Parts: sequence; C-alpha cells; structure tokens
Amino acid sequence: MYWWGPLVLIFAFMITEVCAWAAHKYLMHGAMWFFHSDHHVVEEGPFFERNDVFFLIFAIPSWLGIMLGIIYQYYFFVWFGFGIAAYGLAYFLIHDVFIHRRFKWIRDIDTPYFLAIRKAHKVHHKHQQKEHGECFGMLWVPRKYYKEAKKAFALKKGNA
Repeated sequence: MYWWGPLVLIFAFMITEVCAWAAHKYLMHGAMWFFHSDHHVVEEGPFFERNDVFFLIFAIPSWLGIMLGIIYQYYFFVWFGFGIAAYGLAYFLIHDVFIHRRFKWIRDIDTPYFLAIRKAHKVHHKHQQKEHGECFGMLWVPRKYYKEAKKAFALKKGNA
C-alpha cells in the first residue's frame, strides 16, 4: 500500500547518522560535554553513564513521529520514526554491544568494515577531553581506517 515506506525508513536511518555525527561533534563535545564526558573516562564506572541521556534525544523524535503519524494518519512520519528507531537499534548493537562491550554478545565480528568501526572509535576515545576530537560518526568511518582494516584482515587470513 505504501511502497515508499521502506525508502523513507532507509532515508531516515541515513539522516540520523548525519544528525548523530553533528550532535556528537558540536553538542556532546560542546555545550553538552557534562553529559558526554563520563563516556570518555577510562576507568570502569557504573553500568549507566550520564552519556546514556542522549538515548532520549533520539528516542523522543522517533516516538513522536511514530505516535503522531499513526494518530493523524501521516504515514511518512511513521516510517521516518521507525527509521530513527532502526538507527537507535543499530547504535545500541554496534556502539554499546560490539565496540564498548557493555553486554557479552556480538564480540567477534571479524570483517574489515567492523574492524574499521572499532579502530575509528578507538581513535575518537584517545582524546579524553572535549577538544581535539576526531571520528565522530558511528557507521561512516574515514576511508583510511577501512583501508588499514582491509589490509590487516587480508594479512590475518593469509590473502596478502
């Protein structure tokens, strides 16, 4: 019935990565550093971080899009809300589970792309203050890290 719905979902997912990058660079490492700073602390802290408040920043527009879209039958917003929610799920699985290992699942994904994601995130976390940060995205990593990971992967597998 709404053939365009999945396209809107994919578009929303991609836009959310761009918004997350900008929010990370300009808000989390700017005026909202208070909430994000504990995420850059090396020592083992409590399970929940102040940084987890950013979940709400992305969950609220998703929820509103889905709820209000259904109430007012504007299904574009429903699909857009689900796209934001899909990004939230990807963020949870990749960032919290795979990269930071807050849960003991998905530990050994061994592909160049996922190795590049971990490397870029490690580079981001080498700066423990809000200044001089780099690699603010989650899914789009600088090409140099992907090339390094691809080379390392080939060497590891004996395909060099």
